[in-house]
Amino acid sequence: MSKSLLPGILAMATTVVASNILVQYLLGPWLTWGAISYPIAFLINDLTNRLQGAAAARRVVIAGFIVGVVCSLIGSQIEGEFGPLVSQRVAVASGLAFLVSQLTDIAIFNRLRRQGWWRAPLYSPMVSSVLDTSIFFTIAFAGFLTWLEPANDVSWAGEMLPLLGLGPVVPLWVSLAAADLLVKFGIAIVALVPFRVIVGKLTQQTA
Repeated sequence: MSKSLLPGILAMATTVVASNILVQYLLGPWLTWGAISYPIAFLINDLTNRLQGAAAARRVVIAGFIVGVVCSLIGSQIEGEFGPLVSQRVAVASGLAFLVSQLTDIAIFNRLRRQGWWRAPLYSPMVSSVLDTSIFFTIAFAGFLTWLEPANDVSWAGEMLPLLGLGPVVPLWVSLAAADLLVKFGIAIVALVPFRVIVGKLTQQTA
């Protein structure tokens, strides 16, 4: 393994572990603290892609995926108030969402990398975030996928409530997904600042 990949791998692993821990703690009615930390994975992916290329970014993503699988295995063995901290559905949803969205991020970033400096690091995480949120919340909580893990009662996620407390009546998990996606969009915009600064500094050092 190239030593140059170690910072990206360590950063991605730290983000994945932190998010798996922080997802256990609520932040208001629709979010957990994990929703704040997880989008940093897109920033790490995009920085690696910009500075070291798509192949390096894929290695960092695979490393993050492996760490996520380990976290899920550990979480499945820890009993919480309502059963294992990580159910089979959540584990599958989390792993698939991470892998698909991060690899999609790399593909979109590559398509846009020669355009304005901000286009690739803004559009790639935004599009990928839609995939990430849709895959995760649908697989983890949608009622029509109960057959994936019949013993896991996720009926609470199907409670019909106004969207984010204001809009049309939808299942609770849809509001959770909407809030999660809005946070990801917001962080994608804010992340342009550290992206620009870090790329600028590291590019100057290697010039």
